[in-house]
Amino acid sequence: MSQDKGAPFSGYQKIVVAALAGILFTVVVDYMTLSALSAILLPELQLSTGKFGWIVSAYAFSAGISGFLATSFADSFDRKKLLLFYYGGFLLGMLLCAVANSFIALLLARMLSGMFGGVVAAICYATVADLFTKDQRGRVMGYLQLAFAMGLVAGLPLALFLANKVDWHLPYLVIFLLGLILLLTVSTYLRPVDEQGRTKRTPPSSQHSLTVITNSKYWPLFANNIFLVLGDVMFMTFGSAYLTNNLGVKVDKLPLIFGLGGLATIIFSPIIGRATDRYGKWRVFGVATLLTMVAVGIFSQLGSVTLWVIITVHTLLFVGISARMITATAMTTMVPESEDRGAFMALDAALQQLAGGIAAVAVGWIVYQTADGIVRRYPLLGGVVIGVMALTLWLMKKVHTMVRGQSSSAE
Repeated sequence: MSQDKGAPFSGYQKIVVAALAGILFTVVVDYMTLSALSAILLPELQLSTGKFGWIVSAYAFSAGISGFLATSFADSFDRKKLLLFYYGGFLLGMLLCAVANSFIALLLARMLSGMFGGVVAAICYATVADLFTKDQRGRVMGYLQLAFAMGLVAGLPLALFLANKVDWHLPYLVIFLLGLILLLTVSTYLRPVDEQGRTKRTPPSSQHSLTVITNSKYWPLFANNIFLVLGDVMFMTFGSAYLTNNLGVKVDKLPLIFGLGGLATIIFSPIIGRATDRYGKWRVFGVATLLTMVAVGIFSQLGSVTLWVIITVHTLLFVGISARMITATAMTTMVPESEDRGAFMALDAALQQLAGGIAAVAVGWIVYQTADGIVRRYPLLGGVVIGVMALTLWLMKKVHTMVRGQSSSAE
């Protein structure tokens, strides 16, 4: 039985969606660019792989710590003020990246970027929960997910082009300048969110953080999102190495593979968002997870196949991962009480950041690379990831049952 399509967006809501999507785009491009610049940064700054690893992990761990700290005051201030503060801090980090010329300078810049940037997405999602009704949020998350796809299709290739043709600092300068425009847009057009969806303001308190952390109702969703990130990050960490060394894909074909995956995500994200609102978040999540599990099983077992077979399976992976994220994020906005929403989102983001860092380390214990470049035990990794995805099905079902119970009691 399908549900109503939901209320259409107002003109103001469309501006909010566009601004939030732009902000998330800059955060995503920054996150993806650093790893892609490894070939340039290692010789340019005379970095060892160990030092480069510290630079990459600095963002995730500082973002996780910042997220935990933000739970004590995230619901104490207007969302607009929080967004301006944290996004402004993120842009300062981008400016420092644009002028960094040493390991220490870049490490500190990445720590600052993560400290502020790691909380930006949580504030954006909390703002969505405040400004959009439950039957609109799936569509909103679908549009916001476009930021991730556009980062892959347009942002990352442009960043690599600028780094290769001009200087590796330039992508960060471009992000900084684009971010200033978005910061001005939010400052000018976004109304104080405190007045629109929240009935009361929670005073800053570590007790409030403890209340959110110890709320047993929230932990099935926290756990679901943790394992969601664990599975996705574990499987994608060595994806490029597996493609080139195991499947024989030429390096110059990687942009085509990832670009088509991102393009498919752009096309399907709004469709998935509408389906989420129309048919229900649990149903869409379940179908997407089952399809993604099949894609993981096939991809991890591929042998000598044509490039287009690889592209097809890889694209299905991208769309499935995107669909799972859209539905899970839309469900996330339905669980917390309005007075807990900011703290909940900040804690959820912190846990996901830490989960991503742990996943990147854990996958190194499962697979290894031999002297000939082959990534060994990749089928085993695929099995582990399928198991993790199956666990998210069970957790998401628990969350769905809980949310449905809340809706029934509210009526």
